[in-house]
Amino acid sequence: MIEPYVVTVSSEKGGVGKTTLATNLAIYLKALNEELPVTLFSFDNHFSVDRMFRIGRGAPKGDIMDLLAGRPVDQLLELGEYGVQFIPSSRKLEAVAHQVRDRDLLARALAGSSIRGIVIIDTRPTLDIFTQNALFAADRVIVPVKDTPSLENCRHLYDFFEEQGLSKRALRLLPCLIDSRVHFDGPFKNAYQLLKGYAINRGYKCLEGYIAKSPKVESLNTNPEGKIHPVLTHGRGTRVHVQFAHLARQVYICAKEASERRLQQVRQDIEHQERKRDADFLGRRARIAPDCLICGRPLVHHNTMEPAGYFCITSDHEIAGFLDEECFSTLVFRHCYNAQKKISPADPLIDLFRESALRSYFVLSHAGDASLMFHRFDEEGFEISGKSIALRKHESRFLPKEPSALYSLACRTLFDGETPVRKRFVFIRRINSEFPEEILLNEPFNRLDAAMRHIGARLPVSPD
Repeated sequence: MIEPYVVTVSSEKGGVGKTTLATNLAIYLKALNEELPVTLFSFDNHFSVDRMFRIGRGAPKGDIMDLLAGRPVDQLLELGEYGVQFIPSSRKLEAVAHQVRDRDLLARALAGSSIRGIVIIDTRPTLDIFTQNALFAADRVIVPVKDTPSLENCRHLYDFFEEQGLSKRALRLLPCLIDSRVHFDGPFKNAYQLLKGYAINRGYKCLEGYIAKSPKVESLNTNPEGKIHPVLTHGRGTRVHVQFAHLARQVYICAKEASERRLQQVRQDIEHQERKRDADFLGRRARIAPDCLICGRPLVHHNTMEPAGYFCITSDHEIAGFLDEECFSTLVFRHCYNAQKKISPADPLIDLFRESALRSYFVLSHAGDASLMFHRFDEEGFEISGKSIALRKHESRFLPKEPSALYSLACRTLFDGETPVRKRFVFIRRINSEFPEEILLNEPFNRLDAAMRHIGARLPVSPD
């Protein structure tokens, strides 16, 4: 499978010609090779891409926000003017920017798609999470610079690549909107030579050539039809036409010669993560106790698992298993609520407890002097209740000549024989009773583990 070659056009400085560069580069690449799939989309909200490429007035299939939300790329692509595919822009980005935290969402979406050829991404004039996604996925980043301030901003892009461990070889500066009428005395004769000299002096690499400032090209965005015309069809007599043709050839050659694509590495990382996720899950499942840690009823079989109400794990991860829902409810009502008789599973109090338990964590720890502490915390890690319980071996009122539920659980988790395991506590969480194994998946298990460490730091140190 050959992943697409991704070109991101990025600059924190507005007005440097990013969108003009991205849209026209797509058209010139398509003209260079009609068989080459070229795809374009923008994280900016001025909708130039849509105005330039949409055919007709049909409703879009979706937009770029849908892509980040997990909708398949193939469902969002539209075939536009000049044979360029595009994904419509979105007005929702600003509102949801704070909700997007992962920098690899776009890369993962593209790596899992059927897109081929060259993908061009237009970005916003800020290094926000959307621009970071576009940079993270890129084989080539073209940074248009038109003056010293835009050149100074380049260091933020280089810093981002450094922080993410990405190769800075992907970054290339391109002087844009260069006014060829301006000349200087000294070693740099014009703005192009000056910007390129400054860039090289700072250790930045540049593409060959530049894009000139052209009144003719600027006028292509203004016409009675409200269309945005490309340089290829409406600016052939300008110097910019030759410059875009030269730029497209550079990008095309780089794409052909690239021995490895960025998305290829992303795909390999995804496959590695999936293998590790599966191995982590199977490893956790293999360490699960086969029976209820209270009553001993078999719950875990070779290929199947009986319904269970709670997951139980020791703070050192040495012991983990499931608890029968009725067993745990009986334990809580007997020892924490001092119920004088066994509560029927159909009792409304049981339903109320089950509902509240969904938003709780339970902690059992050794408190010394033959006693235990039973805590209940909310999901923010604040203690709701705590109770000291005397540890008795027999509860004759309910289980004659048999250990109590509390004693059974404590023996199997907190003690090695009759000796309490130092600093160990038991963490209990209500789970999906029909699919108890869900708690063993990476994301829910990691959340549980983080909550356990957070709450464990608030517990009093257990006695030696």
